[in-house]
Amino acid sequence: MSINRRHLLAASLGLGLGLTACQKSGSASATDGIVVSFSDLSQPFFVAMRRDLEDEAKKLGVKVQVLDGQNNSSKQVSDLEAARVQGISAVIIAPTDSKALASATDALIDEKTLVVSVDRQIGGGKHPVPHFGANNVEGGRAMADWVVKTYPKGAKVVVITNDPGSTSSIERVKGVHEGLAAGGATYQIVAEQTGNSKRDQALSVTQNVLTSMGGAHPDVILCLNDDMAMGALEAIRGAGFTTQQIAVLGFDAIPEALERIRDSEMAASVEQNPGEQIRSALRAVVANLKDKTPIVSKSLTPVLITRDTLAQASRIGEVK
Repeated sequence: MSINRRHLLAASLGLGLGLTACQKSGSASATDGIVVSFSDLSQPFFVAMRRDLEDEAKKLGVKVQVLDGQNNSSKQVSDLEAARVQGISAVIIAPTDSKALASATDALIDEKTLVVSVDRQIGGGKHPVPHFGANNVEGGRAMADWVVKTYPKGAKVVVITNDPGSTSSIERVKGVHEGLAAGGATYQIVAEQTGNSKRDQALSVTQNVLTSMGGAHPDVILCLNDDMAMGALEAIRGAGFTTQQIAVLGFDAIPEALERIRDSEMAASVEQNPGEQIRSALRAVVANLKDKTPIVSKSLTPVLITRDTLAQASRIGEVK
């Protein structure tokens, strides 16, 4: 790739890194070249994660460059290629699609760039990528376990999945299916569709499901992120049902969901502590860049937050 082409690529993507390959050879601090690529900064979960990232960076005395993948794997791949061309030192990635970024991360690792993932793992590449995130299978199973415990005689369940292709979606769905299967045949998934992690899309999915049931209704709607849970709640109210008739569970324990749980409008949400995920990842990256400390993946145990366990939510202090 020519020098002009490299400059054009970086400029067109708005990286603004001002970094060159010489940073890896010691002309500037290696920790000045840390890029963090989030899959979609329109999602409240990643907005919170970014805030914790920037706070931790200040504490560590390092600079980070934040990129928004805009829920588009092609954009994330292009952003990572531009970062590779610029010779950055490390990349922290929350991938939109778990496999779509494998070739881009392989290329970075081939050039001795440090790569770790948060929230969602990267799979399918020739190089393993250390991961910092919650155990999403356990999170999905916690949702299912709540259903089995709350409805001992069985329940009709709707599952609204998050981003297709992401490990978070694949693993949460697996946990839900395993947990409901363990409860027995009386726990039936009557609909399973993606809401693409978006409130408006989950609202539409819920409206369509309720219409298709012809006046009947599910007992529970499991939304694999909280923003979608907000859309499901709106659809339930619009259809004339109550949240006592249809319980809604979410995932992420964002402040809006915690407020709904406190007010008994929402049954529960899974806490996966995005702040601890990104802070742990950044600390590990900085320690490696400064002192060659080996990076060890970290798996966090998710916690189901209900009205009785609100105090365990990491963001409870943000609830009004």
